Amino acid sequence: MDRRAFLAGVGALASAPVFGAGTIPVIDTHVHLFDPTRPQGAPYVGPKGQPPQLALPENYHKQIAGTGIVGAVVVEASPWIEDNLWILERANSDPVFVGVVGNLDPSKPEFPEYLSRFSKDPLWRGIRYARVWQMEGGKQVLKPGMAEGLKLLAQSGQTLDMANPSFDLLRGALLAMEAVPDLRVVMDHMPSLDPTAETQVLYDSLIAELAGHPNFFLKLSQVIHKDDKGVTVTAPRARLDQLMAAFGEDRVMFGGDWPNSVGTATIPAALALMRDYFAGRPRVQAEKYFWRNSQRIYRWQKRDATQPN
Repeated sequence: MDRRAFLAGVGALASAPVFGAGTIPVIDTHVHLFDPTRPQGAPYVGPKGQPPQLALPENYHKQIAGTGIVGAVVVEASPWIEDNLWILERANSDPVFVGVVGNLDPSKPEFPEYLSRFSKDPLWRGIRYARVWQMEGGKQVLKPGMAEGLKLLAQSGQTLDMANPSFDLLRGALLAMEAVPDLRVVMDHMPSLDPTAETQVLYDSLIAELAGHPNFFLKLSQVIHKDDKGVTVTAPRARLDQLMAAFGEDRVMFGGDWPNSVGTATIPAALALMRDYFAGRPRVQAEKYFWRNSQRIYRWQKRDATQPN
């Protein structure tokens, strides 16, 4: 089936009870909130090539109507410290949001203070920070102060989200976990890393090495994504099979990536694709992927009667 035919039927698939007795509830572990109409604007306003997006709770509800999504985790897209409070306020205003992953640099001297301050909010579940390394003599090493900050994060029971996947980022994740073995690391949008014939061996090697760290988790999100030429592609089933085989059913989660996904894939399209993928697997695997794993990894608490526990 070509992509147009697939997307044409995606609305029905997204809400269909394809897992036996009923539709499995979904926790969307990757949502962004921002408002480019604020007086100060926003540092991120949506994907390139698209008009600025208004990403507020009411807009998100329009995207998930009828999909089976009952909860979501907000992942901060802004590096401005004050925007961590902004997204916490928006998330607290709407019970569909069960967690917030903020944006802080663990290597900064002020990190302990900010971590302590934001962690007082029960929705705060961790931070998203990618470039934990620097180059020294052509070699990747952790930034000064990074190990100490990541230890504090691990001691707080919170996660480190990392995106967008690249070979350097995967090596950076390894450095972080080697320095802090009990740190829970979540690699966002793992299927969107497209290995070439020349890099397949390196990809396979890094996947195998990461799989050896039990606290490494990944979002099977951005399965439909833009390649390095800006063309919309879908990660092959073989890549999903490889990731599932390497990491197992307990370490994967669903993420819609709205509104960064605008112009590439709607939330119903992403859901339909992954429901189709898990339809051929035991129901328990689908339940873990669509909500159970997210609760164990992010340790979110139910806020609405429609949310599972």
